[in-house]
Amino acid sequence: MKLLLLIPLFIVLPGLPSTGNWNADAAKAKITFTISGPFGIVNGSFTGLQSTFQFDPNDLSGSYIKATIDPATVSTGDWLRNDHLRNEDQFLNTSKYPLLGFTSTKIEKTATGFTAFGNLSLKDVTKSIEIPFTFSSPGNNGMFKGQFAIERMDYHIGTEGGTVGNTIHINIEVPVTK
Repeated sequence: MKLLLLIPLFIVLPGLPSTGNWNADAAKAKITFTISGPFGIVNGSFTGLQSTFQFDPNDLSGSYIKATIDPATVSTGDWLRNDHLRNEDQFLNTSKYPLLGFTSTKIEKTATGFTAFGNLSLKDVTKSIEIPFTFSSPGNNGMFKGQFAIERMDYHIGTEGGTVGNTIHINIEVPVTK
C-alpha cells in the first residue's frame, strides 16, 4: 500500500532579526512533515535546503526568502514508501518535478513573531500560503522556527479519499549565521 507522505516544504521561512543577509546551515536545518496514514501518523523529512534569506525587522518591505529542496531527499523511514513518493506520478514524481520551492512576497510582524506570505510550488501547482514563524538570535547566530499545513490534494498529491489524511503538517527549524 502506498502511503502518501509528502511535503514540501521544503520551503523554508523567512525572517530573522538583525539587518542583512543570513546564511542557513543546510546540514542542520530540519524540514519535517506528518500526515495521517492507515496505521497512524507517518513522519517524514527533507534535506538539501538551498536558500537566500534577506531580513531586517526594521525594513520588512526589503526582507524576503527564497528556498528550494530536492524532493528526492524525502525520507520516511521506509524505503518502499520513499520510492513510491519519489517516483510515482501521483506523488512527487521527482524526475519530472526536481524542486519544491517557496518564495516570499512579503513579511509582516505579528504579536507572536512574523508571517511570511508567499508562493509554494510543488509539482505542477503554485499556491499562495502563509507561514507563521519565530526567530531568536544571540548575536550573529540565530534560529527560526515555523509551522504550517497544506492540503495534499491542492498540490495533486495522491488520490482523493482512501486511508491517507488530507492535511500535511510541516515544521521547519533553520539555524542561520551572519
